Amino acid sequence: MYNKDRGYVVSKGEVASSLDRKRINEALDKHLEKSSPSTSRGFNGKDKDRLVVPSTSSGKQAQDPRKNKASEEESDTDSEESDVSGYDGEDTSWISWFCNLRGNEFFCEVDDEYIQDDFNLCGLSNQVPYYDYALDLILDIESSHGDMFTEEQNELVESAAEMLYGLIHVRYILTSKGMAAMLEKFKNYDFGRCPRVYCCGQPCLPVGQSDIPRSSTVKIYCPKCDDIYYPRSKYQGNIDGAYFGTTFPHLFLMTYSHLKPQKQSQRYIPRVFGFKIHKST
Repeated sequence: MYNKDRGYVVSKGEVASSLDRKRINEALDKHLEKSSPSTSRGFNGKDKDRLVVPSTSSGKQAQDPRKNKASEEESDTDSEESDVSGYDGEDTSWISWFCNLRGNEFFCEVDDEYIQDDFNLCGLSNQVPYYDYALDLILDIESSHGDMFTEEQNELVESAAEMLYGLIHVRYILTSKGMAAMLEKFKNYDFGRCPRVYCCGQPCLPVGQSDIPRSSTVKIYCPKCDDIYYPRSKYQGNIDGAYFGTTFPHLFLMTYSHLKPQKQSQRYIPRVFGFKIHKST
């Protein structure tokens, strides 16, 4: 999608293979375990099955024998038309392309100036494999690594770029510009509404249960009932919670205090034939 000369093109109608994504994710896990075990924490319980790192490799122009298989699997499940929404094939930046992938609606677009400031990226080179190549990909800097790397290595670079962007994103949304960008998404209900009946469709905010990557998937936080829920979309539910962090929604509501709703005290009371159920102690 974002420049045919670079070899990464996602045309309308192409659907990424979940099996390819899982394979690439496993390969990245193994690489992280070898390079720095501290950054490769396993997922526990339900989150382990939910997290899949999406890959941009499905959009390459080269003919792939897995393509037909992927299309059949998608048509059997959700019959998705595309992993990209709102683009007709024109050249666009990697960041815009990534943020418009299906399931990435929670992400805002990070300013290039923020990413180019090394101070903002302090410490990330130790957490992300292929860091330099991943950063070049995010910033749309021409690189010849595609000729040197194998197909599997190129896929790892693409997955590493998504991981790096997520770790940059969690820092960016705590800045004034980042919060302003997330404010627009909050007003547009891009993060979804609280599923609790008594919250009456309260708009939510994304939150992570841990600041450590690959620990848990992203959840949505309702400021009305002070509880967290799984996103309704299975695509959004696959995103790493560390890309939003444990701080963002609470700092957001402190910054925009006028958006903080009154706490909902109404609770559901179980009844049998109109009588409250006695709670035994």
